[in-house]
Amino acid sequence: MLNMYSLVAAIMLSLSAGSLLAAVSAEDAASLGTTLTPFGAERAGNAAGTIPAWTGGITQAPAHYQAAGQHHPDPFAADRPLFTITSANLQQYQSNLTGGQLALFESYPGSYQMPVYQSRRSGSAPQWVYDNIQKNATSARLLDGGNGFADAYGAIPFPIPRSGVEALWNHIARYRGHYIVRRASEVAVQRNGAYSLVTSQQEALFKYYDPQGSYRDLDNNLFYYLSFTKSPARLAGGAVLVHEKLDQVKEARQAWGYSPGQRRVRRAPNLAYDTPIDVADGLRTADDTDMFNGAPDRYDWQLLGKQEIYIPYNNYQVTSPAVSYKDLLQVGHLNPAVTRHELHRVWVVEGTLKSTARHIYSRRTLYLDEDSWQAAVVDQYDGRGQLWRVSIAYLKNYYELPATWSALDVFHDLQARRYHVQNLDNQESGTIDFSQPVPDDGYFKPAALRRRGTR
Repeated sequence: MLNMYSLVAAIMLSLSAGSLLAAVSAEDAASLGTTLTPFGAERAGNAAGTIPAWTGGITQAPAHYQAAGQHHPDPFAADRPLFTITSANLQQYQSNLTGGQLALFESYPGSYQMPVYQSRRSGSAPQWVYDNIQKNATSARLLDGGNGFADAYGAIPFPIPRSGVEALWNHIARYRGHYIVRRASEVAVQRNGAYSLVTSQQEALFKYYDPQGSYRDLDNNLFYYLSFTKSPARLAGGAVLVHEKLDQVKEARQAWGYSPGQRRVRRAPNLAYDTPIDVADGLRTADDTDMFNGAPDRYDWQLLGKQEIYIPYNNYQVTSPAVSYKDLLQVGHLNPAVTRHELHRVWVVEGTLKSTARHIYSRRTLYLDEDSWQAAVVDQYDGRGQLWRVSIAYLKNYYELPATWSALDVFHDLQARRYHVQNLDNQESGTIDFSQPVPDDGYFKPAALRRRGTR
């Protein structure tokens, strides 16, 4: 049973989920930081006591975290599993699992497991983000049928959502710092467990989170993204540049690629929607990346309410340098022994493909962590309405910011029985670095792409 969010239930029942709504009232916004957390989550725990109250989350890094870019020590390393969900006891817990999670147990009954730990509501953000959420609550508004939003900046735009597309925008525009640099790998794991690493350096400048900026300064630019491949040798030197737009129906995403063989920068106009990503071996579409990204216009989005689900949370071990890729990447799925799941409340958002639109997914169901708006699990259905793919984000708090984001993104194809993993950095000297000097916009211009790709 879905537990409808009490504050907005009456509004949701009286208004269409797809309608364009004005900002919430000042009276409703006053609940942020009181009965609700600054992110709009329920501050109280659940009646059963299995989900605790939110008391601020992680507010500082552990004492043994020394420097930016260091692998993250686990602040909950002393925790032990309360129990483990297996195919043998699955029936006992199935009401708190998504269809995709249940399908993974069915696909890999002898090996897939979910160790469940004490629920720790570690989600947090800087005070300036909380302040911006409060402002956005009474000013943000949808544009162009929900394809964009206006009059919000530097935080999620809709902390008290009244439609599916508002909740979706909270995921897309969630806080992940201002400028990031990381070196990481991705792999497509075959049915027999074989894989080959593709390693790249990635940089992103989140224009929406520039402390010196404002909504008026965005000029429809949400962020800039640059990735250049380091290995294997046959791909080294290649680069991709993306200018992500806020309203991609009004102005399409701009993307360019650099080929070291041709020594040319070329436009990549089709890097959107269900375009397959080559390095993912066909296991991930362009809009699967980050659990969902890009324009929402091909789907009708409904906000179905809330549910208590066992989701990956506080996953510091999956990217620990003590865990090798060989130990982590197993046939069919990650090694369950290094994963951590907790019971959390999630917003359930369902997108149904419009009759006038084309996409390989006829339906997608997103489960958004109420404390961060990060999508933790996404179930995707094929044209026949059959569950096809399951995307899972293994969340943790990047306490140097702080912000809740994915440690690893894993994309399962239930029919091919293969999976793709992004953001592997266990065997790198460090992890994502939020502390590097912020470059100017010229650093992310196409003219600079060739120089970056040949480094």
